[in-house]
Amino acid sequence: MKKWNSEQFNGVWSATPTPFDKNLNIDIPSIKRMVEHHLRLGVKGLFLCGTCGEGPWLTDSQRKKMIQETVRAVRGRIPVAVQVTDNSSPRIIENMKMAAEAGADIAVIAPPYFLFNATPHNILSLYRQAIRRSPLPVGIYDRGRFGTVLVPDNILGAIYAEPKVILIKDSSTDENRMKIAIKARAKRPKLKLLNGNEFNCVAYIKAGYDGLLLGGGIFNGYIANMIIKAVQGGDTQKAEQLQKRMNKMMWAVYGGKKIKAWLTGLKELLVRMGIFNTNRNYLNYPLSSVTSKAIDKILKKEKDILLPKFYGNTSLPY
Repeated sequence: MKKWNSEQFNGVWSATPTPFDKNLNIDIPSIKRMVEHHLRLGVKGLFLCGTCGEGPWLTDSQRKKMIQETVRAVRGRIPVAVQVTDNSSPRIIENMKMAAEAGADIAVIAPPYFLFNATPHNILSLYRQAIRRSPLPVGIYDRGRFGTVLVPDNILGAIYAEPKVILIKDSSTDENRMKIAIKARAKRPKLKLLNGNEFNCVAYIKAGYDGLLLGGGIFNGYIANMIIKAVQGGDTQKAEQLQKRMNKMMWAVYGGKKIKAWLTGLKELLVRMGIFNTNRNYLNYPLSSVTSKAIDKILKKEKDILLPKFYGNTSLPY
């Protein structure tokens, strides 16, 4: 496992989708293209097997293969984080060990899918046991009220204070939980804060977050980097304009503001960009003719953002 400088974690991360072939097997050629495309967009790290990566629905063997093949394609150029969420600390620890053996750099814990008797004490105990026995540095994925189990505000600080916790993905959209994360980082300056609410990047970067961890990072990573640069350069107006542009792109791909096409639309975009081979996913979101036309439209309108000709001195092969 490579030792990373925490400053390398700043910027845009991608919670990447998992590519499948037509039989729902992990598609290795697409993984290779996916990794190279992320690098050209300026993405600083990959988060595998999260919600966008269909981690809760993958088999154990699929998760392991996805990690191994992504690590192989990355070749140590950026960190690879993996969601290891489960319903008990022993199961989480087993997932952590598998991720470590497969070559991952960071194990990320989201709230458990099911947890009976979910008292604050029991939730904190589950997190602490898993964190303290983890063979990897740990990330915390805060889903706030969107999670099946709500991790109470009053124990977040204790979880973030654990020495093995090195980054937070905050998808809570909750200002109070943002304040808890910032307070935790004030006590532990190397703790990295990444916003997971891709429809509201500006506010979090302005508040002092170190970067973004986005489910759409595989197609909006380039413009997300532009948003960070604009905020940090003091041009909030430009950042807000870029955010509106990015939101329109996402609504087009995801099937409108009600996100009716989510993963199918996202993967269909990647097929048309030459990155994925199929739009197959376990959740089987429908791809309407309206969404299909919207994807075609943004491919033409936003080609400079979706397929930039150059990132640094490296040209795109597609």
